[in-house]
Parts: sequence; structure tokens; C-alpha cells
Amino acid sequence: MTTATLDRYFDAFNRKDIDGMIDCLSDDVAHHVNEGDVRIGKEKFRAFCHHMARCYDEKLTEMVVFSAEDGARGAAEFMVNGTYLETDEGLPEARGQSYRLPAGSFFSLADGKITRVVTYYNLSDWIAQVSR
Repeated sequence: MTTATLDRYFDAFNRKDIDGMIDCLSDDVAHHVNEGDVRIGKEKFRAFCHHMARCYDEKLTEMVVFSAEDGARGAAEFMVNGTYLETDEGLPEARGQSYRLPAGSFFSLADGKITRVVTYYNLSDWIAQVSR
């Protein structure tokens, strides 16, 4: 069930289906933003997704999904292929730059829902790519 839930989550991401992603989450999901704060709950996750969709157009490829035997945790490694659409506060100016960035996400799950999302990528690498 873990990999099926994560596959649904990432499929929704690639289809830009925020509601589909939200459907995979528990009501009190803990979203650990890369180099940011922990946001609790679906509404904060939804707001984050809308912000990201405004600033970035991303598709995930080369996806490898892992799951613990007990189904309580999972992980994924992938490539982020993106275009920087609108300047994000505190980051370089957006000019439609393309980027390709390795990333990984870690999850906790309960009752078929994601209860924790943690995503990591190298921010310095991303800044270098969009600053060219």
C-alpha cells in the first residue's frame, strides 16, 4: 500500500493535480520544507503547492520509490526538471530559466495516508543553475 500511495502522490504532482496530492495526505500531515519550516495540516500544504505552482513549473522523472517492510515509511529519489517562472522571495530573479536537480523525499504513513513529507535538494546547485 505504501508504494501505491506514493505513486499516486507523485503522479498527481506531475499532473499538477494539487487536490490529488492532498487526497494522499492525513489531515495533520507534517510537511518539512527543504531549508524551511515544518507546516502542519492540509491547508498549509495546499498553500505551499499553490505558491510553488506560481513560481515553478516542475516535472519529476527517473523516479525510484522505496518502502519499509511494515509500510510505515517510504522514500523516493528522482530528478526535478523545471522552469523558474516567477521570482520567489529571497531567491534569484526569475527569467524562465530551466534547471535539472536531483532530489529525494521521505515519508511516514498511517492508514494509507501520508502523515509526514520531507523533501531534500541542493539549494546551492539550484541557485547556480538559475543564476547563469
